[in-house]
Amino acid sequence: MKRTSSRRDFLKTTAVGAAAMLAGDTFGLPGSFRFRYILASSLYGMMPLEEVLAEVRKTGAEHIDIWPMKHANHREQIETMGHEAFAALLKAHKVKPGVLSHYDLGPFGLQAAMLFAKTFGARILISNSRGPKGLSGDALKAEVKKFAEQMKPHIAAAAENKLIIGIENHSGGLIASPDSIRWLIDFVQSRHLGIALAPYHLEQDSAMIAQLIEDLGERLVLFFAWQHGHGSVKKLPKEEELLQMPGRGGLDFIPLVRALKKIKFAGWTEIFMHPVPRGVPILDTVSEVTAEINRARSYLDACLKKT
Repeated sequence: MKRTSSRRDFLKTTAVGAAAMLAGDTFGLPGSFRFRYILASSLYGMMPLEEVLAEVRKTGAEHIDIWPMKHANHREQIETMGHEAFAALLKAHKVKPGVLSHYDLGPFGLQAAMLFAKTFGARILISNSRGPKGLSGDALKAEVKKFAEQMKPHIAAAAENKLIIGIENHSGGLIASPDSIRWLIDFVQSRHLGIALAPYHLEQDSAMIAQLIEDLGERLVLFFAWQHGHGSVKKLPKEEELLQMPGRGGLDFIPLVRALKKIKFAGWTEIFMHPVPRGVPILDTVSEVTAEINRARSYLDACLKKT
C-alpha cells in the first residue's frame, strides 16, 4: 500500500495532540520511551475481582483493563458488588481503571459503556470491527470507509466524554490486515479513535509489524504484547498454549519494541494471551498468573535494553 507524505505529516501533527489528551495520571507526557503496563483482568479468568486488583501493582502496572463475559466476568462482578464497593477496592489497592474491553458490545454499542468509563476514569474502550469478511483490494477499502462513516456518532460521543475508542485488528474481521488498519486511520482523522494493535492476529513477521507500528504513530492507542504461538482456538497442552506470551513463542519482539521506542509510544502495553476455553485463568492460581505476567514483562524490558 502506497504511503503519502500528507498522511505522515498528519500523524506527526496529531501525535502531540493525542499524547496531550492522554497525559496526566494516565500516560504522562511524551519523552524517552518506557513501558507503561496495564493488567488484563481476563488473564485471571473469573477469579474474584478483589484478588485480581491486589495483583495489579505486583505486575508493574497502576491500571487495569476490565473484561466482561465471556473472557472474564469482572465487569459483571462490579455490578454485583455495587459501584461504591468497587470504588473502595480501587482505593484500597491504589488501582485505576484504564481500559474497558467490550467485545460483547461491539463498536456500535460502546456508548453504553461511556458513563461507567467516565465515572471511574477509564480512558479507552476496546472492541473489534464490524463488516464483511474475506475482502481485499478496492472492495476492502470501500467497506473500511463505510465502517469509518458508521463510527462517526460513536467517535463524537467518545470525544464528548474525553474517551478514545480502540479498534483491535482481528483475524477474520474487517479490520484485520495491515492495509485495512492503515485505511481506517486514513478515513478517521479524529484522535478519539485509534488502533489497539494485536500482533497475534497478524503475520508473525517482526519487521512488518514494526513498520506498521511506525506508520500508526500515536494513532496506536494500545499495544497487546501478544504473539500467535500455536494459537488459541483448540485446547493445547499448557506449555503450547503459553507460547502466545512474549518471550515464549517464535516472534522476536525487539523490532517491535524498537518501533515503539522510535514513535515514543505513550500508551499502555497489555501483556496478553487467550486460554482455552475462554473464561478460565491462564494458569491455576493467582500467584502463578502474576509470575507468568512478570516473566513476560522481564522479557519485554530486556528487549528494550537491546534497542
